[in-house]
Amino acid sequence: MPLYDTQTIKIYNSLSGEKEVFKPINEGYVGMYVCGPTVYSNVHLGNVRTFMSFDVIFRYLKHLGYKVRYVRNITDAGHLENDADEGEDRIAKKARLEAIEPMEVVQRYTVDFHNILNKFNFLPPSIEPTATGHIIEQIELIKTIIDNGMAYVVNGSVYFDVHKYNESKPYGILSKRKLEDLIHNTRALDGQSDKRNPQDFALWKKAEPQHIMRWPSPWSDGFPGWHLECTAMSTKYLGEQFDIHGGGMDLKFPHHECEIAQAEACNDHSPVNYWLHANMLIMNGKKMAKSTGNFILPNEIFSGDNPHITKAYAPSVARFFMLQAHYRSILDFTNNGLLASEKGFFRLMDAINLIEDLKTSDSSSFNVSEWKQKCYDAMNDDFNTPILIATLFDAVKFINQIKDGSATITKEDLGLLKETLENFTFDILGLVNVSKESTGSDKLSGAVEILINLRKEARQNKDFALSDKIRDELAEVGIQLNDSREGTTFTTN
Repeated sequence: MPLYDTQTIKIYNSLSGEKEVFKPINEGYVGMYVCGPTVYSNVHLGNVRTFMSFDVIFRYLKHLGYKVRYVRNITDAGHLENDADEGEDRIAKKARLEAIEPMEVVQRYTVDFHNILNKFNFLPPSIEPTATGHIIEQIELIKTIIDNGMAYVVNGSVYFDVHKYNESKPYGILSKRKLEDLIHNTRALDGQSDKRNPQDFALWKKAEPQHIMRWPSPWSDGFPGWHLECTAMSTKYLGEQFDIHGGGMDLKFPHHECEIAQAEACNDHSPVNYWLHANMLIMNGKKMAKSTGNFILPNEIFSGDNPHITKAYAPSVARFFMLQAHYRSILDFTNNGLLASEKGFFRLMDAINLIEDLKTSDSSSFNVSEWKQKCYDAMNDDFNTPILIATLFDAVKFINQIKDGSATITKEDLGLLKETLENFTFDILGLVNVSKESTGSDKLSGAVEILINLRKEARQNKDFALSDKIRDELAEVGIQLNDSREGTTFTTN
């Protein structure tokens, strides 16, 4: 009997605004689509957090015995600078600025995206389609939408007619917005737009002469609208209706709203049963932004080369930190939070490493079966990783009590405890059992901090020879000091 027969999952559905019992369309099978990155720059830590949430969901569904087809796309064309169908394609703009081919931009940042996710121990999706690889499917969708009277052609571009669609279907059903309110809050068109109404969105854009990325279509040489690619790829690989569609909270409107409208216009029924949205990541209580300097890249967490953190952190420590917040909650990324998570992470790893050496008894002073179900209960409640982690630490406390001789466990329960801890820690949360030494922390960190302070004193005393000697000799053994206005940090090579 598969585990999903005994475990009932409740998922918060953004469409209904309520937690709902999860029932897949086809028993034992789950289709899940998640909006992937637009590959024109290094992957943002906020994106990593979103994809991590769905990595855990993917892992848990697989653990329960579901056969999961997880589709996560790569946007390598068609994403303009803003949601008003204006501006320049972000990939083409990057290519123009660097005087390289757009596909060089795509390749560079797709590789970066995969490298970062591999460091965080993500499972690869079942299918990772690209927008440029599905131009034909997107053109065919546009033809269907036009034939169904929900789109119009102007000067070689094709626009979705939101007002026409809203006559029979509610536009704004996901974001709980009404078209009347959108009209009221939208400025009138300036007369230079091809759109009939400001709320309409592009399905196909005619390319200007200088536009690099372009494909032939029945309407013009151009490129598809951003919203269209996800409808084309999710439909192709998961069908006209599938179980789960996920993404960041910022995609709910207009991107996901437009996906629903496109699919309804093509197939006359809702495309997705459960819409899941991960919340945003902030830093030090403020929005992350390069322009303000309140920003960190994932690789800088691993190297420690950023003024907002005092040291390097292992990828699993950063993963553990992010999973201590529920995916629908805002997560505040701070150095203090990482330091606390690092201590907690190693407490968990130390307890798991202790299990093999524990002595067994004739009885258990801890109900392991009941604790195991609490782990499932946490994940069954809308994938509540912070509650799961708190429950895992109940086992950590018990393991330490067994070691101290103040608690007992039978051989059978010890086996169950070990199996459950490893399943939830490694297979479901996706953590990796790294040693303290491999992270450049603890004793090494303390020793280097002493040398950093001695170097600081030397510089204050204008003993620059000693200051340089400390820096250079640390560099010789692979420890690089990084000076900034906020102080000195170090990275290990």
